[in-house]
Amino acid sequence: MYRFLLSRQWVILTLIALVLVPTMIELGFWQFHRHERRVAQNALIADNLGAKPLPVEELTSPGHTVPRADYWRPVTATGTFDTAHEVVVRRRTSSDDRVGVHVLTPLVLRDGRVVLVNRGWIPAAADQHSYPPVPPAPKGEVTVTGRLKADETTGASGIKDLKGLPDRQVMLISSRQQAELIGREVLGGYLEQTAPEAAGGTPEMIPEPDHDSIGAHMAYAVQWWLFAAGVPVGWVILVRREKHDREAGTASDVPGSPESDTAEAQATPSR
Repeated sequence: MYRFLLSRQWVILTLIALVLVPTMIELGFWQFHRHERRVAQNALIADNLGAKPLPVEELTSPGHTVPRADYWRPVTATGTFDTAHEVVVRRRTSSDDRVGVHVLTPLVLRDGRVVLVNRGWIPAAADQHSYPPVPPAPKGEVTVTGRLKADETTGASGIKDLKGLPDRQVMLISSRQQAELIGREVLGGYLEQTAPEAAGGTPEMIPEPDHDSIGAHMAYAVQWWLFAAGVPVGWVILVRREKHDREAGTASDVPGSPESDTAEAQATPSR
């Protein structure tokens, strides 16, 4: 009674089931690994944010690529802001999702080297080609505290590094690009300023990265695995139903069987 499994319809259905099961299992593991990465990143952010601030020169240098292990580490830098080479970073959002720009100001350290400081968010100019009114940076020598970040790239951020932008406007924060413009040695990466707070609250400082939410990746993983388990169960149910229907159909064709007598009785017109 199971020879029907060799029919074209059932062969195709079985092959589809055989493909779906490993695919769903793999999708479940993909979501599970994303969950693991999110948990590990949350732990890294929490540990680094709670670390003791270090002088920025101890964690980076000109041409240095900030490793992921040092992302969000609190650092300090003492120097003088170079507002003549200040730029704004386009298409950045505030904490309440307003589109504007980030203010990127070089800080000249005591040894003459430079570290880039992201002072925070301000609204963009009404005319996208104009330089927005930027709140002035503190004058004289200052000590800035911030979170260390790596240079931005298109691959990591998904932001295209557009060319031909208006003067003093950029798409990505890159210490190498700014070193060419400033003509000084620039430490790799940059600081997201956290202190001192700007007068009047502008630029609006960038909030801490979220390190509490783990997302729904684990729930998605379990869903995919349940779907994978459901495919063979559904296949078995369909096979048993088909077998039952075929057995019932065969029995009705046998003369003298209850099913056959019932069928004949229904077919005979009453007088």
